[in-house]
Amino acid sequence: MAGEIVAGLGGVGLFLLGMEIMTGALRELAGRGLRQALARLTASPLRGVLTGAVATAVIQSSTAVSLITIGAVGAGLLGFVQSLGVLYGANIGTTMTGWIVMFLGIKLKLGTLALPVIFAAAMMILLGGERIARAGRGLAGFCLLFIGLDMMQAATGGLGGWLTPEALPGDGWGGRLLLMMMGAGIVALIQSSSAGMALVLVLLGAGAVNFVQAAALVIGFNLGTTATGLLASLGGGRAMRMTAMANLLFNLGTAALAFPLLDLVAPVLHGTWLGADDQTALVLFHTGFNIVGAAVFVPLTPRFAALVARLVPERPVPLAEGLDQRLLADEGAALDAAQAVADRLRRALFDALARALGPEGDLRALASVAVQGREAVAALGTFLGQVRIPPDRAEESARYGALLHQIDHFQRLLERCEQRSRIATLRQEARLGRDVAALVGALRQDRVSEPLARLIARRGQRYRRGVLLQEHAGLMPVSEVFERTDALRWLVRVAEHAARLDRYAAQGR
Repeated sequence: MAGEIVAGLGGVGLFLLGMEIMTGALRELAGRGLRQALARLTASPLRGVLTGAVATAVIQSSTAVSLITIGAVGAGLLGFVQSLGVLYGANIGTTMTGWIVMFLGIKLKLGTLALPVIFAAAMMILLGGERIARAGRGLAGFCLLFIGLDMMQAATGGLGGWLTPEALPGDGWGGRLLLMMMGAGIVALIQSSSAGMALVLVLLGAGAVNFVQAAALVIGFNLGTTATGLLASLGGGRAMRMTAMANLLFNLGTAALAFPLLDLVAPVLHGTWLGADDQTALVLFHTGFNIVGAAVFVPLTPRFAALVARLVPERPVPLAEGLDQRLLADEGAALDAAQAVADRLRRALFDALARALGPEGDLRALASVAVQGREAVAALGTFLGQVRIPPDRAEESARYGALLHQIDHFQRLLERCEQRSRIATLRQEARLGRDVAALVGALRQDRVSEPLARLIARRGQRYRRGVLLQEHAGLMPVSEVFERTDALRWLVRVAEHAARLDRYAAQGR
């Protein structure tokens, strides 16, 4: 008996390892395209459902799709309402694993065939280039799924004597509810609904559970997938917390729709029209209730989004909000989040400078953003230090470099923000009034061009020569010359750093 338990645990472990390796490789292959597709193909909730379902079926991980979606929302590439459709679709797409396990693993028994294929995958990883090695990792993970499934099937053959439907909670509604909670706990623990689905299919085939018990467990699996998102959202940005809450409420709603139908679906799926065996019927049920759940929620998406927004209220947002550690698993999503923080910091800094240099002469915002900005820049630098860009990702490498340039110019501009005495001198000097007004207008529009910065520098040279001539003629004391030229240098440097921030932000996006 102990041998069967150990073999079963090993099978589950291999299945989990295979899912992790395969998902990681597929995410690397498809991650960039998926982010672009999420931004383009989610104009309506229905299109979001289709995009989410296809994306999840491709990379075999609803968690990865949710991660990319959260990153897109946090970066402003995807609205929260649009993201809901993707979440609906991810639940449908993740049922594809059940079909793969059912027909390739259980019906065709590909576990033995996978052994020579995994050797070929290992050679691809060891001897191939970056792309070939990535494909080899995906193939190796795919093979491990079926090897682990074979081990689970072999182990359950010996467990059938003591693990029977009678050993589990009874077939009443209380027992089914308990089974659903058990399913949620299992998936929350092992972090994979696909592994849970494979295990319950094996147990169903061995007669260890009956169809209704298996269906109750599968409903619980859907709920268990929300645990990772909920934990990851703690302390995260509002967009991330709203996405996690929406995912939980959607899965609760889907479970509430499916649970009362347990007595009705069994006769339909096993009837003369479909005539499905228990395992096929379970996969049909899993796909079916997720499709029904999405169909019910799609028309209600605007109201559902409003409900989630009320449940997750706004709170004071620090400038560095959105740099969540989970996004580091996908370099594109991490760069999106980093650029969103840089954009937010740039707009806050430009607005504060415009207020200080403008007619209102308000220095309070500048003092505040100088403190918060340093914290945000430090957080941004720490976050980017953890981002790993593969050597074959030229586009991501360029974006990464643009973000590093922005950090450099942020630091220099924040140093200028602390030299607030220069601003008083500029406001008193009428000959620089036109240059100051032009810069203030550009800062308010968040568009400081490099031609404007060069124009301010050229006009500054003429102003400097005029000040020196006045001093030479005895019309101005030396101390005032230094005061005015320092203020001029401050203005020129602020314009230069602001213009370069604008240029590198465009590259980063």
